Amino acid sequence: MATVRKFEDMLAWQKSRELTKSVYANFKTCSDKGFIDQIQRASVSVMSNIAEGFERGTKESFVNYLQIAKGSCGEVRAQLYVAFDVGYLDIETFKYLKGLAEEVSKLLASFIKKVKQSPHSGVQYKREKTENDRAIEEIMEAGKKAQEEAMRKAGYKNI
Repeated sequence: MATVRKFEDMLAWQKSRELTKSVYANFKTCSDKGFIDQIQRASVSVMSNIAEGFERGTKESFVNYLQIAKGSCGEVRAQLYVAFDVGYLDIETFKYLKGLAEEVSKLLASFIKKVKQSPHSGVQYKREKTENDRAIEEIMEAGKKAQEEAMRKAGYKNI
């Protein structure tokens, strides 16, 4: 599994963004403000919780927020059934949006499993460098420079 450096790199986040854009686009003319508010909030919650969990910096928080995002994805799917049942969506649009929500949910489930299995505990647990660590780095750097200088004086060209 490749290292994810920012939440925007995650396929699950990218697909949840696509889901959110599609939800907004497909319900922009709907007059049921309560319904629109509910499904839009749920779709935004998916991508927001992925981002927030990632930025928290611990494996435990990340998994928790990914699970919340997955739950919100289920909420979007439930709202899509309502939209279809009351006539806000035709069958093709319903299938497309539901399929996208299911894809996001599967990606989240897979990612949750991978994160749980990972030996890494998160960036909040990275050890801060001590004064001793910095001193050792300085000594190593000085030694490297001295060695390069000695090699130059000895006639080595590719240093």
